[in-house]
Amino acid sequence: MAKPTCVVIGVGPGNGAAFARKFNCEGYQVALLARSQSFLDKLQTELDDAQSYICDVTKPDQISDVFSRIQGEMGPIDTLIYNAGSGHSCTIENLDIYEFESDWRINSLGCAFSSQLVATEMIKRSKGNIIIVGATASLRGGANFTSFASAKAAQRSLAQSMARYLWPKGIHVAYLIIDGPVGKNHGLDGRARDDQAFLKPSDIADSAFFLTTQAKSAWTFELDLRPHVEKW
Repeated sequence: MAKPTCVVIGVGPGNGAAFARKFNCEGYQVALLARSQSFLDKLQTELDDAQSYICDVTKPDQISDVFSRIQGEMGPIDTLIYNAGSGHSCTIENLDIYEFESDWRINSLGCAFSSQLVATEMIKRSKGNIIIVGATASLRGGANFTSFASAKAAQRSLAQSMARYLWPKGIHVAYLIIDGPVGKNHGLDGRARDDQAFLKPSDIADSAFFLTTQAKSAWTFELDLRPHVEKW
């Protein structure tokens, strides 16, 4: 029996790699997508069944070509994890309109087009998972995050619209809100910080995989993840 296929878009050494390792450990073959090859090659050697693909999510033609290759080489896509994300810090006064457009293309446009490509085939099979990784900015716009917050808010509304349409067709669309710092317990100054204040990528990946195992009678749409010491 062929392994199910998980596509992880936005694979880096943090959450992206953790998603790939978790789903591979759970019996998936994994397609690793990122804009550069160097880290993908290293991660691919660690996994039992994985293939890497260069993909810039701001370019629909490139997304379409990569997804066609994945389906031809790995089969139907069972789970899509959209982890691509980028954001510029700015106020409305010093907003750079080209950075604003870039943030929207990465967080919203790329997500919409990637989801569209997998949704059509998932609908035919009446099953599948689309997990989109959001942030605190998805819910509220900080004064200094005019560009990033608007892009993530658009992404969240996109996910809601997709869920309302795809859930009745058997496709589980879920939105992960990451509220808190992720990764190593060291700041830019090199000083150690309280490990309890950081989300661990492996724990985030466990939560993402859990979403794909839920029974249809009790699906989760939005899941907030934060350290227990995070103020919210």
